[in-house]
Amino acid sequence: MAGYIRPILALTSILALTACGDSRLFSSWTDEAGAFLDTGSFGNSTMNNTQIQNGEKSYLVDLNQRFSQEVESTVTFDFNSATLDSAAQATLQRQASWIRQFPEVRFRVYGHTDLVGSNAYNKRLGQRRANAVVNYLSRFGVSRSRLEALVSFGENQPVIFTENPERQNRRTVTEVSGFVQSHPTVLNGKYAEVIFREYVQSATELVPEGAGSLQ
Repeated sequence: MAGYIRPILALTSILALTACGDSRLFSSWTDEAGAFLDTGSFGNSTMNNTQIQNGEKSYLVDLNQRFSQEVESTVTFDFNSATLDSAAQATLQRQASWIRQFPEVRFRVYGHTDLVGSNAYNKRLGQRRANAVVNYLSRFGVSRSRLEALVSFGENQPVIFTENPERQNRRTVTEVSGFVQSHPTVLNGKYAEVIFREYVQSATELVPEGAGSLQ
């Protein structure tokens, strides 16, 4: 047994000396577990394909996160009102522009209220707010078949817990809810078509107006 231990100790000493000579070498061997993280995205492609085939990766989640990052997903309302003010209309126009880029995707609008009033009344008010948003989005080129205003949380999911009137609670939230036909995956190419379309558009040179006309 001693004959095996001596070579192991010798190898350990060599590694320790090497690490002392250059702390950048073998840092994952000498540091505690979890201290070294691969930040080079090595293996992400294989991991992504495995998750897709196993059904672990949800493009609905990915698209919804992107939607909420690129446009404001929430609009707010005056007290006891389902009328869209100018700020709400401007936000919804940006939402409509984003939604039109993804004709494969369906969206759902959730209506909310503050905690003032009865739960039954607030559910109806939340539904009216969701309906108002869907109606407005449909005016800007979004098909009603891709918009849903069926669920109202009423007063059950406030942003700020207060019995007083609170504008942040009087809101609608637009979210990705599904795909128009069937759930696309990379394997059947549906989602890849979306990405490819964006890639081509991003690389297409825009010709200035009048550049092609003869003087």
